[in-house]
Amino acid sequence: MTVSKTRLLKEMLGRVPFTAELYYLCCNQGEPIKTRFSLKQLKAALPELVEKGLELRKQAPPGKKIFLFAPLHYWIEHTALISAALASQGYQVTLGYLPYSDWTTPINRFDLRRQNAYAKSVLSLAAPLFQSVSFLKKPLENNSLPQAVLDSVKEVTGYDSQYTMQVEEVDEESPVYKLRYERNLEAARVGLAWLQKSRPNLVIVPNGTILEMGIIYRLARFMKIPVITYEFGDERQHIWLAQNEEIMRQNTDRLWTARSNDPLTEEQMERMRSLISARQRATLWENFARLWQGVPTQGGKKVRQQLGLDDRPIVLLATNVLGDSLTLGRQVFSRNMSEWIARTVQYFAGRDDVQFIIRVHPGEVLTHGLSMKDVVLDVLPELPEHIHLIGPQDKVNTYDIVEIADLGLVYSTTVGLEMAMSGKPVIVAGKTHYRGRGFTHDVETWVEYYKLLGKILADPKKYQLSREEMERAWKYAYCFFFEFPRPFPWHLVRVWEDYRARPLDEVLKNSGKAQFEKTFRLLAGEPINWKELVNE
Repeated sequence: MTVSKTRLLKEMLGRVPFTAELYYLCCNQGEPIKTRFSLKQLKAALPELVEKGLELRKQAPPGKKIFLFAPLHYWIEHTALISAALASQGYQVTLGYLPYSDWTTPINRFDLRRQNAYAKSVLSLAAPLFQSVSFLKKPLENNSLPQAVLDSVKEVTGYDSQYTMQVEEVDEESPVYKLRYERNLEAARVGLAWLQKSRPNLVIVPNGTILEMGIIYRLARFMKIPVITYEFGDERQHIWLAQNEEIMRQNTDRLWTARSNDPLTEEQMERMRSLISARQRATLWENFARLWQGVPTQGGKKVRQQLGLDDRPIVLLATNVLGDSLTLGRQVFSRNMSEWIARTVQYFAGRDDVQFIIRVHPGEVLTHGLSMKDVVLDVLPELPEHIHLIGPQDKVNTYDIVEIADLGLVYSTTVGLEMAMSGKPVIVAGKTHYRGRGFTHDVETWVEYYKLLGKILADPKKYQLSREEMERAWKYAYCFFFEFPRPFPWHLVRVWEDYRARPLDEVLKNSGKAQFEKTFRLLAGEPINWKELVNE
């Protein structure tokens, strides 16, 4: 049988009730089908999780009704682990899920229902400890959605397209947009009906910005149900948490309010210096699992020689990776990051009294979308001698450019924060977590942006940060890197390796309890009191 006939047959069978489920029971017998959708490690861990969880729950008072949601197999495994931990502490937990292995590849209904049957069989092992519910249901025909929810579906689908295709201009006729809209709309219909019927006291969802996770977050907000969003950064054994907002917005307002007047201790300063040094040297540090540069720092003198720079003032524009979650919806006065870069390049094309360096983010080597290098070259196919374009693969360390720069221009990258820590003036064009903290120039309009560029370039030394401003930058960096993330035992990356090192009973008892109990209480909805947390 040809592939096209097989696909057609599966599409037909996928519309017939019970065919996929019966086929799964007869032919797969509890094992995953031959796709990327696998819950093998969760299945192996669940008997022990349930046994230990039930024992722990005997000592816990009954808690609130909590609903967690996951749309992809790796998030299902991770949220199941969190569900077991919360259920072990007495909470009444339900895990909702969708049986997808990929958010952009179409899958026929027959195989999707087989994956759903497999997920149900695995999660049924958790039934003594927590409940699970598949969101792969046909929405009711009369289940119309409020306009606010429909608007949310469109917003999330736009973000999905930007994130997936690594673009800023969204084509609503593209296959990716249409697929994401269909899935998001179905998740909204099923999710709204389920939440209206079940009315949990709290919703917990990863990310909260993109994919069906973004839909469930917005449904909870629409229904005024308290909601926790969470994500993971580069640091192992830590988690980012947000209450009633998207965690990827990285809102540090309340943390900074609590900490902005507290000086750093010498121990804290030394820890911050060690981290920054590791970032500059392109080495791993403590529990951080990512290299920030492709090559170690060689010093400002070396990069001057490498780029042929002279004594004219140097401006560094550091880009973000296009489509990254930290760039979605971050525009302030420009339409998007690409427009900001393009118009900035046009401005500097006529300023040969300064040297302009565009540093394309090294992370672009891992992406497939539009490069910021192409954005620059679309504006200036032939670069004048005073403009230098550093590509993602070029063997140049960004921190060497920071050392010699007189001014930094950023959208939302943390390079702006680190330049301020070096005493360099920085103009911030996008909505980033360190905007408005007292050590950057935060413009609101194009007119304000161009005026400020002219003023600083007329006398860059006049705009060097004061000692007090630099101290604020260092203090903020410490808060963001070391206090905003909370201790957590199981990172999404290598989750089962983490679990074997820190099993459920050890996490919830003795030293593990002392380390992680507060984070689990915050995850379960206890209000975040940053003053209390940083003084622990």
